[in-house]
Amino acid sequence: MCKKFCNFAPQNGGKAMNKVLLISTGGTITMVRDKVSDALIPADIETFKAFMPELFAGDIQVDIEAFSPLLDSSDVNPDCWVRMAKTVYDRYNDYDGFVILHGTDTMSYSASALSFMLENLAKPVVFTGSQLPVGVLRSDAKENLLTAIEIAAAKDEDGNPIVPEVTIYFEDRLFRANRTTKRNAEHFSAFNSYNYPALAKAGVHITYQPHLVHYSHSDAPLLLHTRFDCNVAVLKLFPGIQQPVVRALLRTRGLKGVVLETFGAGNAPTDKWLYRELKSAVERGIIIVNKTQCNTGSVEMGLYAVSLNLMKAGVLSGYDITTEALLTKMMLLLGEQPENAKELLSQDLCGEMTID
Repeated sequence: MCKKFCNFAPQNGGKAMNKVLLISTGGTITMVRDKVSDALIPADIETFKAFMPELFAGDIQVDIEAFSPLLDSSDVNPDCWVRMAKTVYDRYNDYDGFVILHGTDTMSYSASALSFMLENLAKPVVFTGSQLPVGVLRSDAKENLLTAIEIAAAKDEDGNPIVPEVTIYFEDRLFRANRTTKRNAEHFSAFNSYNYPALAKAGVHITYQPHLVHYSHSDAPLLLHTRFDCNVAVLKLFPGIQQPVVRALLRTRGLKGVVLETFGAGNAPTDKWLYRELKSAVERGIIIVNKTQCNTGSVEMGLYAVSLNLMKAGVLSGYDITTEALLTKMMLLLGEQPENAKELLSQDLCGEMTID
């Protein structure tokens, strides 16, 4: 599953160092340009070490485990999420924090999934990556990774982790993972958290915002949830959408959950056929959650008359949750607690949505 290929512990006069496990799943950050073919290829440990000597020369012990083979993030699926989460779970008592290297395309899905999979998490799990490979002169890989390592190891004056939740660090911002969306394929600031402020900002110093951090208020041990039900779909409404399209999706065999991407504050066309199709699906046991297509803002069911039919049909409000978080939450709840999934989808489990 995972192959350990590095364990560097710098000499520090016998002083106990914070320990961080770096989990490399793949992605652009792990690539270098082949001198012969000029193609991008995964870097082996010696090559990676040559580009990132700072990792192993500071006051933090960094161990590395790598997926074999490394993954393109477009190929990531729930089985991969289980591998990531299980690595954290199995090594949880050995490290102060964890950093996961991941491709940017599906990072928000993976990081959101782990936020729900790791119940009672009390240590940092920081996802990061880069827009340019580690071997490229102007790469953002080094700054992203070194800062992510520092955040994963950071403790307050009482020795407690400063940010004990699943996060994404990119460019100079640390975001709650299940609040993020990839917003840009060109800029170094690839991610944003539109409905929740950054947990930290990195400049000359890293400025944390502890009042924004989600802390587990339970002394219970870490629990790992791994059962996913992928019989879900996204239905994006648009002007002119036709009944056969909606009916075909809602009558997909085995379908159990739908993310309904609506307009504005959770609005939809008032066509009677749409109401009938949605109501029929809900009556068949399909869970439908209303998610606005807007990046910023929240679903407010009943605010406008054009959302009343959704309420009457039994559609749930997704408030200000992201599509990435809603899908992964839905899949996990349908796999782990199908009898309680509908109720739990309307609750904020680990800071993924704001319920007024």
